[in-house]
Amino acid sequence: MNTEMYLPMDSNAHTIVQRKGPDFGLDGDIPRYWFGGDAFKSRFFDAMSLLFPEGEKFFIACVRDYRDGIDDPELAAQVKDFMYQEGQHGIVHTRFNNRLKAQGIAVDHILERQKEVMFGFFRRYFPKTFTLGQTAAAEHMTALMAHGFFGNGMFDKADPRIRAMYAWHAVEEIEHKAVAFDVYKKVARGGYLTRILSMLQVSFTFPLHVFLIMAHMFKVDGLKHRPRVWIKGLWWLYGPGGLYPRLMRHYLSYFRPGFHPWQQGQLELYHRWVETFERSGDAITAADAVMEVTVAA
Repeated sequence: MNTEMYLPMDSNAHTIVQRKGPDFGLDGDIPRYWFGGDAFKSRFFDAMSLLFPEGEKFFIACVRDYRDGIDDPELAAQVKDFMYQEGQHGIVHTRFNNRLKAQGIAVDHILERQKEVMFGFFRRYFPKTFTLGQTAAAEHMTALMAHGFFGNGMFDKADPRIRAMYAWHAVEEIEHKAVAFDVYKKVARGGYLTRILSMLQVSFTFPLHVFLIMAHMFKVDGLKHRPRVWIKGLWWLYGPGGLYPRLMRHYLSYFRPGFHPWQQGQLELYHRWVETFERSGDAITAADAVMEVTVAA
C-alpha cells in the first residue's frame, strides 16, 4: 500500500491546466487485449472508457447548473478549467471508443442507453443537488483511481499508447478533483446526507454498468462461456491486495463529515508527469517516465 496516498495535500501545489487532448495514436495497431494480453483487465478499462464521453457531459451539466451562483473568482476559474478538461476527456475517449466500435462493440447503443439513464432519468427526476452530488462522488472515485495509477504501477504491461491516455486523464482528474465538491458545498449548499446517498448510488451503479458492458464485450470476443476469465479478473479487482482493496481507505474517507478531496493523495509522481510533458511535449514519454519510477519502487 502506498501510504503517501493518505497524507494531507497542499491544494496550491497544482494548477488546473487547459491542455488540448494529445494524439495518442489510438487508431494504430493496438492489440485487442492491450493490457498485457489479459482479456479481463483490457475490457475493464475499455468499458470504463466507453462510459466517459456521456459521463463527462453529465458532469459538466451538473456543475453548470450552479455556475451563475458562483461569486468566488477563483472557483469560477476552476469551474471553467474543469469544464474544458472534461470536454477534452470526452473527445479523446470518443476516439478510443471508435476503436471498440470497429471490433463490433455496440458503442452507440450503449451510449444511448447511458444518456437515457443520466439525462432522461436522473437529470429529469432528481434534484440538482443530488446530481451534483453524483458528480462529486464520481470525481472522488476517478481521482482515487488516478492516485492509484501513479502509486502502484499497475499499467506496467499495458500498451504504451493506452497507458499514456489513462495517465493524461489521471493527471487532469487529480488537478480538478475538488471542483465539483467545492461547488456542491459552497454554492449548492449540499448536505451530508445527500452527499452520502449519491455516493452510495454511484458506488453501486458505476461498477454494475462496467460489468454489463464487459459481458457484452466478452460475448463479442467469444469468451461468454469462460467463467475463469471472470473469476480471475474479479480476484484481481476485489481479492486481497487487489485493485479496490488497495484504494478502500481512500474511498471510505469520503464518508467522513469533514472530508475534503485535498486532504489526501500523493502528488510527487503527478509532478513528474507534468514536468516531463512540459519538457518533451509528448504524453507517452511522460507516462513512461512515471512508470519507470513506480515499477522501480
